[in-house]
Amino acid sequence: METTKRPTVAAAEEILGGYFPVLDHGFVALVDYMGSDGDVEAAARVSYGAGTRRVSQTRGLVRYLRRHAHTTPSEMVEFKFHCSMPIFVARQWIRHRTASVNELSARYSLLPLLFYEPDPTQFAFQSRLNNQGRQPEPAPSALYRDAIDRWEQLRNRAADAYGWLLSEEVARELARIDLPLSTYTQWYWKIDLHNLLHFLRLRVDAHAQWEIQAYGRVMAGMLERVAPLSYEAWIDYEVMGARVSAGELAILRRLLRADAESGSIHAEGIATSEDLKAAGLAPREARELLDKLSPMERPDFSLDLSTMQTAEEMARRMAEATPEPA
Repeated sequence: METTKRPTVAAAEEILGGYFPVLDHGFVALVDYMGSDGDVEAAARVSYGAGTRRVSQTRGLVRYLRRHAHTTPSEMVEFKFHCSMPIFVARQWIRHRTASVNELSARYSLLPLLFYEPDPTQFAFQSRLNNQGRQPEPAPSALYRDAIDRWEQLRNRAADAYGWLLSEEVARELARIDLPLSTYTQWYWKIDLHNLLHFLRLRVDAHAQWEIQAYGRVMAGMLERVAPLSYEAWIDYEVMGARVSAGELAILRRLLRADAESGSIHAEGIATSEDLKAAGLAPREARELLDKLSPMERPDFSLDLSTMQTAEEMARRMAEATPEPA
């Protein structure tokens, strides 16, 4: 039986090497990790030096570090993932440049001919408010069916051309060039805890593209198992918390009066649209302030272990979708 001297976390070991499906053909697997919340604490406390450490709970220190943006202790914890996603998702993902990435190369390997097909609930018109996003309501089902027909025609032709070029022994680096952005790719992605928290804050946000949100939610569930105290602090301070500007603080001070002597806060009144303008808030900033003050349901990113598949099961699925080499 194998043993290890390295620190481990039982909840993380339970999912280590397990593959969690994402979208229709994608997946995320936590293939390795180094450290946990205790390592964040140890890295922070080393700066006190021998003989000056104070005993306190790990949770309190982890929360203090996140609250005050002391980030280097979190860089001592690392995660390594194996992921498969549509190429258009990968191109968003790769903008986070603080990770080590090794992507499947279609110059050397044969790509599984798997293509992302949006669910009808996620097929929508362009947003009128956000140039990067879609409307929350799905488009008509007839339009969705027409879109699926067109996508399938395009993908079938691209897959046939790819297979034909390979059968004619055309170089793989050329055979791949007209595969669509919906084609699934894979990579190994290694990142430290601090930068993972930054990535997830942006990618589980409701304003992110829905498809990459799906990956963020699964990875957040994996984070919860490796470093639960860091996860809790991240939810409290970054996912459910909000940064406020000087103008927003001015409005809040107008609404609330803090009495340091008694340790209490008193309501002072209401802020009008004129007050918002006087504080220097543009109409969009005013709407964002209202969003920050609106009640928010605490997200639950817990993993559904019933969906976890083995590496062998996932490899078989990939192999079945891969064309035979020439």
